[in-house]
Amino acid sequence: MRITYYGHSCFLVDTGSHKLLFDPFITPNELASNIEISSVEADFILLSHGHEDHIADVMKVYENTKATVISTYEVVGYFQKQGVENAQPMNHGGSWQFDFGKVKMVSAIHSSSFPDGSYAGNPAGFVVQTEKDTFYYAGDTALTMDMKLIAEQFKIDFAFMPIGDNFTMDIHDAVKAAEFVNTEKIIGMHYDTFPYIKIDHEQAKNIAANGKKDLTLMQIGESITI
Repeated sequence: MRITYYGHSCFLVDTGSHKLLFDPFITPNELASNIEISSVEADFILLSHGHEDHIADVMKVYENTKATVISTYEVVGYFQKQGVENAQPMNHGGSWQFDFGKVKMVSAIHSSSFPDGSYAGNPAGFVVQTEKDTFYYAGDTALTMDMKLIAEQFKIDFAFMPIGDNFTMDIHDAVKAAEFVNTEKIIGMHYDTFPYIKIDHEQAKNIAANGKKDLTLMQIGESITI
C-alpha cells in the first residue's frame, strides 16, 4: 500500500488497484504550493466533514477524475448540487462494500459547516478494510472513548491521526487514541498548516516513542510504502 501526502490532512492511499484521496485541501495551502492539482489522481474521494480545509479541492479533483465522493449525506448532497454525479452518501455507524474494500463511517468529535456557514452534518472518521490492510482515518477529532469500540471490531494496521492541538487532538491524545484503537503506527496530520497548529516535530516523535508508538511525519509530496 502506497501513501502520498499532499499536506494538512490530505493523503492519497494507493491500494494497488484503486486510489483513495482523503480531504483534499491543496491549492489554498501555501505549504503545498509545489503540488500541481491536475496531477492528483483518485478513484474515490473520502471527506470527513465540510470545513474548507478538508473540501477545498474536491471539485477540481472530481472534474479531472470523476472519482466517487464518499461522505456524510449532507456533504455528498452539497457536492451533488455542484455537479458531482458519482457519490456514496453514508452516516455514522454505517458501512458499504466498494471495489477496493469496505468502509465504515465512525464518529469524530469536532464541528462541521460549509464555507458559507451552512449546516454540513456531523464530522466523521473512516475505518477502511482492504485485502491487505485495515486502517483508521480519524478526521478532525478529539480523543473519545468511542475509539475503543474500533479495536473491538477491527485489527487496525495503522492510523491517520490529527496531532496539531487547538482544533483537534494533540500528540499526547493521539498516542492515547492509538492505544484505544490498538495500533502501533500513527501517521500524523492536521499540523503546521496554520500558526495555531504548528508543532515541534522532534518533541512529537519523542512523545510518541515514549508511548511506544511509531509516529510518521511525512513531507508534502512524499510517498511511503506500508
